[in-house]
Amino acid sequence: MKPITLLGTLVMVWHFSSGQGCSDAGFCTMGAMKPDQPYNKKVEFKLRTIEFSFYRGTTTLTPIVYVATADMNFSLNRKNTIQVKVPLQHVEGRLGATGSMSDLSFCFTHNLINSDRFDLNLSVGAKVPTNNSNLKDQEGNPLPMYYQTSLGTYDFIAGISLINRQWLFATGIQIPLNQNGNKFDWHRWPQNDPDEFLYVQKYPNSTDLKRGTDVMLRVERNFRLSRVNFSLGMLPIYRITADRYTPDPSVQGKFGERSSVDSKGNIARGLALSAIATIGYSFNVNSGIRLLVGHKIVQREFSPDGLTRELVSSLTYIYRF
Repeated sequence: MKPITLLGTLVMVWHFSSGQGCSDAGFCTMGAMKPDQPYNKKVEFKLRTIEFSFYRGTTTLTPIVYVATADMNFSLNRKNTIQVKVPLQHVEGRLGATGSMSDLSFCFTHNLINSDRFDLNLSVGAKVPTNNSNLKDQEGNPLPMYYQTSLGTYDFIAGISLINRQWLFATGIQIPLNQNGNKFDWHRWPQNDPDEFLYVQKYPNSTDLKRGTDVMLRVERNFRLSRVNFSLGMLPIYRITADRYTPDPSVQGKFGERSSVDSKGNIARGLALSAIATIGYSFNVNSGIRLLVGHKIVQREFSPDGLTRELVSSLTYIYRF
């Protein structure tokens, strides 16, 4: 397939897809947990890369998320790499529009084993918030987490991966260290427009949200050709501890009591499962492109953090130097 033909195909597929990479809190695209990692013992890959990705994500409600990310990887030596991700995010939905720099990601990856048969890599990192996750609409009403450009928390991240020519297995954990400053509670939303108030009630309350801990497992089968690479995989993410928020004291309980359930009794934890596919093309040893498409198979019933995606995709240009 000629490069210009493949590029045009990837752009058309991305344009007609809707999505946003993986719908998690960030760690499935960091360090050892990243999808579609390069592996070729015959070709000497450049140890420094910068990736520019553009994605669009539809949520389970009306907000649509657009993100442009610069993902920079700097090698300290052949065993150690530092990753820095800088995203710009814009969200549009029925309740308004928001836009700003999103959370910054920092990750250190160490190659534990580099053999002729496989690589074993270990990563540790963090996500740093860029705001307190309490952006508001034009009338000054706090917006749900779906519209926030930051999760508003400092997160610790760690993971490990095993990769060979055919397979990638990765697992990781993400631990939020604080609660955010979000103040959304639909009970406090203006009720002068009955239709809008009915719609607002579809969003989960998230006042002073403290997200739970996530663990992930990535299983990916790769098909590597000389210039083209395909992969198919599954990405289960399990929230092992429940999200907790502060309900409106005039509606539920005493002021300051924390809750992990919605009005239907759903608990803010559990499994989110996605199927992921990628296709990439290398123009040469220095540059290439990659399309990632994912489909959510299992969604958590109650997600006050707003990390609910359905069909996901991202288009990335990769430059190695």
